[in-house]
Amino acid sequence: MKILKSASGSPARYAVAVLLAQLLERLDRSEVPVGAEQYRSVVRHLAEEFGELRSDEGLSKLLDAFPSAAELYENMNYRHAGLCRSPLGLSLDAEQQARRAIERAKRGPAGGAG
Repeated sequence: MKILKSASGSPARYAVAVLLAQLLERLDRSEVPVGAEQYRSVVRHLAEEFGELRSDEGLSKLLDAFPSAAELYENMNYRHAGLCRSPLGLSLDAEQQARRAIERAKRGPAGGAG
């Protein structure tokens, strides 16, 4: 992945974030069990790097290239932006499924007889 210099960070900062994102991706896809502390350490350090970077083209490309990092970024920013990086169709489907489940729950057992 080409490291982009951005207004919000140096190429070195992006290089560190890319390396951590690559490592997180490998850990998530590993067929060999990964130690919890190792995993938490990588996530913690990547989260710290995300805290130093602003949302820009460089960060967007990093997140596009590394789904595990994108999921972490989205979880970190959920309270401000919801599922900001999830495809709209998936978000809409999830919302519709939730509404149907709520309606079924309101009707109670046996389709609302009672």
